[in-house]
Amino acid sequence: MAEPDPDTISSGAGQRLGAPETLGISTLDPGHRPPAMPPGRHVTIRVRMLDDTEELFDISQKASGKVLFDLVCSHMNLIEGDYFGLEFQNQQKMMVWLDHIKPIIKQLRRPKHTILRFSVKFFPPDHAQLLEELTRYLFALQIKQDLYCGRLTCNDTSAALMVSYIIQSEIGDFEESQCRSHLLNNNYIPDQMPLIDKIMEFHSKNIGQTPAESDYHLLEVARRLEMYGIRLHPAKDREGTKLSLTVAHTGVLVFQGHTKINAFNWSKVRKLSFKRKRFLIKLRPDLNSSCQDTLEFLMPSRDCCKVFWKICVEYHAFFRLFEEPKPKPKPVLFSRGSSFRFSGRTQKQVIEYVRESEFKKIPFERKHSRVQYSSRVQHNSRLSPLPSPSHREVPTDSGAPGDRIDSPRRHWKESVLVSAEDPSASRARMSPSHQRNGHEERTGSVSRTEETRSPTRQTHPEHLNTGVVSNSPHLSASSGHSHGMVNGQKSLELCSHSPDGRLPSPLTSPLLNDACSVRTDDEDEVRRKRFPTDRAYFIAKELLTTERTYVKDLEVVTVSFQSAVGQDEATPDSLKDAIFSTFEPLHKFHTGFLREVEQRLALWEGRSNAHIKGDYQRIGDVLLKNLQGLKPLTANLSKQSEILLELEKACKASRRLEGLCRDFELQKVCYIPLNVFILRPLHRLIHYKQILERLCKHYPATHVDFRDCRAALADVSEVVDQLQGSLIKMENLQKLLELKKDLIGVDNLVVPGREFIRLGCLSKLSGKGLQQRMFFLFNDVILYTSRGMTATNQFKVHGQLPLHGMTIRESEDEWGVPHAFTLVGQQQSVVVAASSLVEMEKWMEDVKMAIEMAKTSNGPSSELLTSSLTDNKEPSPVSENKTPLVGPPSGQGPVPLSVICWYRVQSLSFSESCRSLENQLSGNLLRKFKNSNGWQKLWVVFTNFSLFFYKSHQDDYPLASLPLLGYSVTVPSESENIHKDYVFKLHFKSHVYYFRSESEYTFERWMEVIRSATVPSSRARGLNGKETHA
Repeated sequence: MAEPDPDTISSGAGQRLGAPETLGISTLDPGHRPPAMPPGRHVTIRVRMLDDTEELFDISQKASGKVLFDLVCSHMNLIEGDYFGLEFQNQQKMMVWLDHIKPIIKQLRRPKHTILRFSVKFFPPDHAQLLEELTRYLFALQIKQDLYCGRLTCNDTSAALMVSYIIQSEIGDFEESQCRSHLLNNNYIPDQMPLIDKIMEFHSKNIGQTPAESDYHLLEVARRLEMYGIRLHPAKDREGTKLSLTVAHTGVLVFQGHTKINAFNWSKVRKLSFKRKRFLIKLRPDLNSSCQDTLEFLMPSRDCCKVFWKICVEYHAFFRLFEEPKPKPKPVLFSRGSSFRFSGRTQKQVIEYVRESEFKKIPFERKHSRVQYSSRVQHNSRLSPLPSPSHREVPTDSGAPGDRIDSPRRHWKESVLVSAEDPSASRARMSPSHQRNGHEERTGSVSRTEETRSPTRQTHPEHLNTGVVSNSPHLSASSGHSHGMVNGQKSLELCSHSPDGRLPSPLTSPLLNDACSVRTDDEDEVRRKRFPTDRAYFIAKELLTTERTYVKDLEVVTVSFQSAVGQDEATPDSLKDAIFSTFEPLHKFHTGFLREVEQRLALWEGRSNAHIKGDYQRIGDVLLKNLQGLKPLTANLSKQSEILLELEKACKASRRLEGLCRDFELQKVCYIPLNVFILRPLHRLIHYKQILERLCKHYPATHVDFRDCRAALADVSEVVDQLQGSLIKMENLQKLLELKKDLIGVDNLVVPGREFIRLGCLSKLSGKGLQQRMFFLFNDVILYTSRGMTATNQFKVHGQLPLHGMTIRESEDEWGVPHAFTLVGQQQSVVVAASSLVEMEKWMEDVKMAIEMAKTSNGPSSELLTSSLTDNKEPSPVSENKTPLVGPPSGQGPVPLSVICWYRVQSLSFSESCRSLENQLSGNLLRKFKNSNGWQKLWVVFTNFSLFFYKSHQDDYPLASLPLLGYSVTVPSESENIHKDYVFKLHFKSHVYYFRSESEYTFERWMEVIRSATVPSSRARGLNGKETHA
C-alpha cells in the first residue's frame, strides 16, 4: 500500500471527522511517522478504552502490534503512551499483552471477535512522574476500574476517600441530596452501602477541587496501597503452599492472599527464567542472608510461566534501564531460549522526551464528568475527536450502572490517522481553537480565554506555546485576565490557561507574533545612523531606559499597590506610613529626574535645538545634581527590611490583608514578587554606581564630563557602601519570605541567623529508584521536597537533614549512578544524583561550605518542619488534601524561580539570585524567531532571571516573559544566515530566539547581563558581606 500524501491525509481528517489535526504519536521520536502500513488484507480491530468507549481501527493483518498501539495513542493525542498497553484474552483464556514486535495476525487468531482493552501496563511509584493531565486521568480511570472489580483492596477509610475523589471529579462540589442520590445509583466499590456516609463526609471536604486535582489526590492515596498496580499470578512454592507472584517497579513480589510476604528487589535478582511449569528466580550471592540463591515456584502451566516471565522482563527494562535494550543477533544455526525483548522507551526516556519535546496540551473529554467550569480552569474538553454525523453509535456491553451513557463507537482508518507532521510543529502544538477552525465545538468546552482568540491570526507554530507545562517543560506568559489591542487587532491572552487548566509552564515560548509590534528592518538602521555613535551616548541612553523601568516599578507600589491594598481598612496605618512615606517621595523625585534625562538625551541626539552641540553632549552634570538631591531620601532605605517584616506580620494577623496581597501579586502589573519591588530603590543605587563607573572608565581625565561623573560616583559609592551590608541581609530576608510561600509543611523558616545558600533539582535514590526532588540548602539544614498537584505551584516537604555533624562524599562508583553523592547525617543518610558533573560540583562545594559554617556558628535551630513528614511514615490520607492559602493560582502571577528550576532541572544559588536582581537592563531590541523572516521591535526588560517583553516602554505590564535559567547565549554562526550586526542568540533545547541591538555597547551589555543569569557564578556571597568560595 503506497504511503498516503501528507496534505491529503491532514485535510481528510478535518473534513471527514471534524477532528483536530493529528499531533504526534507517543511512542515515536519527534517528527517521525508511524510505521508504514504493510500490504495485505485489512481487518477491523475493536479496542475498549478506559472510559468504556469502544473504537474501531482498520489495520493490515501483517502490521505489527506497535502500529495498532500507535494508532490508539494518536487517536487520543496521548503523549505518555508508554505506560499503557493493549491486553486481550488468548486461546488459553489468559489475559496477555499485545506484543509490539510480532505481527497482529500471529497474535489474534480471530481479530474480528477479539476485544482489546487499553489499560495501564506500568505503574510508576510516584504519580508526579506523570507529566500530562490526560495520563493522570487515564490512571484515575484504571484505579476506578480496579476498585470496582475488587482488584485494588484496602481499608474502608482509604476506599471511602478514593471514592470521594472520584465523585468530586464526576459531579463536582458536595451537595448532600445530589451526592447521596449519585452514590445510591452508582457503585464504585463492591460493598458500598455501609460506607456512603463516610464517602459523603470526605466529599464535603473536597469543595473547590477541579477534576485534575481530584485525579491527583486519588493517585496519591492509591499509590500508597499495597495492592496498587498489582496483578496476581497464581503459583505454589516447593511445599505446595498456594501463593501469588506479581511484578512491580521494585522487583518480583510474593503474595499470600492479599498480603505481601516477600519481595525480591531488582538489585538482588541475577536472573529470571522458567522451565516448563517452574518459574526460577536466581539471586545474587549474599553472605548476610540465609536465603537460597535459586528460588523455584510452580505455576499452572508453561504458558502461565512464559506470560509472567515476559511481564517481568518488560517491567525490569522499563523502570531500570536508561534506554531500550538492543535486539539480540540472530543465531546462525539454531536458537536457544526466547528471543523476546522489551520494545519501547524506558521510563527515563519517556520523561525526558515529554520535557524536551514541549507539546501543546490538547483538550480531552471526561466522559462521566458533569462538572461545568469557569474560565479559571478548562477541563471539559475532549478525550477523542468528535465523530462525524454519519458515524453510528453502538452501546457498550460493560460499565458501571447509573449515569453511564451509551458510548459512541467510532470507526478510524489508518489512512486518516497517520499524518506527516513538521518536526517543529510536533514539538510546539497549536491551540485547539486554531486546529478546529471552522468546525463545530460543544458548548461549554472552551474557556473564556479561547473565546477571545482571533481565529484568523497567523501564527508561528515553532514559538506558539502559551500553555504549560503543566508539568511539561515550556515558558510562561505574564498577562492575566484581559487582552489588549495591538496594531488594531486583538492580542492573544498570553497568560491564558492551558487546556488542562495548569499554570503556563516556565519553558513555553513567549507568544509574541507579528501583530504585537511593527516589523522594522532597514528603516530602523537608517534611523539609528542619525543618532550619535559615541559610547558615552549609549551609556547615557542606558541610564534613560533603565530609569523608565524604575519609575514604572515605583508606580507599582505607589499607585497600583496603594489602590489595591493600601486604601483597605485591613491594612495597618503603621504599614501604610512605612511604605508610602518612603516610596511616594522617591516616585516624585525620580519622575523629575527622568524628565531631565529625557530632555538631555533629546538635545544630545539633535531632536531638539539641533544647532546646539558640545555643551549638551554629556550626562554627568545631570547625575551629579540629582544624586545630591537624592541623598536625603536614601536615609531610611536601610530600614526596608522592617517594611518586609511588618508586611509579613500584618498578613499573618489579618486573613483579609493576606488575601489582598495575594490577589495583588496575581495582577499583571506585579510581574515580579512584591517584596522585590520593595527592594528596588536599593538596587537602583547600585545601577547608578555601575553606570557612572562605565562613564569614568570611558572618559579621558581631560573630558568636560569627567569631573562631574567622578564626583557623582563618589557620592553614590558612599551611599552604596553604607547600605551594602544591610542590602545583603535584606535580599536574604526577601528570599526566605519567597521560599516560605513556595513550601508546604514548614514552620519558622524565617528566623534570625538563617541564610539561604542554594536551591535546585536532584534525584534522590530510594527503594523506589531515582525520584526527582527539589532540595533547599540553608546554613543549618537541607530540605528535600517534591512538587504536589496543587493550584499554587508549591513544594511539599518530605524531610530535613541538619548540617551539624554531616559529612558528604562522592558515591558514583558505590551506587553505579552518574554524578551521585551521599549526604551522611547523624540520623539519616541520603544518596542523591545531579543532572551533570558541573551541578554535582556546585552542590558538593556549597554543602561543604554550609557544613563548615554550621560548625563555626551558633545558627538557628533546625527544627523548622511540621510533624507531617511524608518520606518515612504513612500520614493520614485526609490531612494531606488541604489546599494552602498562599501562592498564585494556576495560570496567573509570576512563576516562582523554584518551579522553573524544577522543570529545567537547574539549581540556583543566593549569590546568583542577588546578581540577577542587581544587573537590571531595559531597552528596545529587535527579535526574530528561528523560522520567521522579519524582525519585531519590542521593549525588553531583564530582571530576576527573566526577559519581559512589552510593546513599548509606556505599557504597564508585560505581554510575555522568558525565564532564562537553562538557556545559553551565543553569537549566531555563519550557517544560520543572520546577516546583521550586533545579534545574539538565545537557545534552550528546541527553542531559539535571535535578538538584535542598536550598537556595539548595547550588544555587549545585553550579553553581559544575560550571561549573569545563564552562566553559573563561581563565587557565592555570604551574609557577612565578604566573598566566599561556592
